[in-house]
Amino acid sequence: MRYTGPKVRLSRRAGLPLTRKAVRYFEKRPYPPGEHGRSTNRRAAGDYSVRRLEKQKLRWYYDVSEKQMRRYWDLALRRPGRSGAELLAILESRLASLVMRAGLAPSIYAARQYVNHGHITVDGRKVDIPSYLVKPGQTVAVRPRSRAMQPFVAAAEGVYADQITAPYLDVDLGDLRFTLVSRPERPQIPVLVDEQLVVEHYSR
Repeated sequence: MRYTGPKVRLSRRAGLPLTRKAVRYFEKRPYPPGEHGRSTNRRAAGDYSVRRLEKQKLRWYYDVSEKQMRRYWDLALRRPGRSGAELLAILESRLASLVMRAGLAPSIYAARQYVNHGHITVDGRKVDIPSYLVKPGQTVAVRPRSRAMQPFVAAAEGVYADQITAPYLDVDLGDLRFTLVSRPERPQIPVLVDEQLVVEHYSR
């Protein structure tokens, strides 16, 4: 199941901020939540716990279920490259992930909601499936009827955009659209996760 509780609490469990909003809270309390959070020693965790936590970080960052992660892992294994890098490329190519990365949404959770509610198109056709895998050359945009909504007005002003645009995206925020110009490569994906530990977790 997907986690639907407080995202700041989830960030503290993961050991890194998972949303923009969580950054300032995480800086104040960079330890796990709960009564014994301050005394928890992450370094003392066993090998299994360390690998599992790294996998959980990836799940939480992209807001996917364990069942979806397993499916993406199986797909990554069938691809010719390194399985960890392929897994990240697949997760980054999800429609919800790219909507967030392009600056059209403040978080992966908002991006998922925008897609679910039918505000997003791919090559001019409405797509309401957050897990839809975008292919290089496809153009994603906000539907014309949705562009006057406050979140998208803010997006067009660059409120949610990162300082550096992902090199695999050609983004036109003013027009609320972007194109996936190439397959995301691991060095280009700004996710603070050791994918090799994830590989070891699933390969055990």
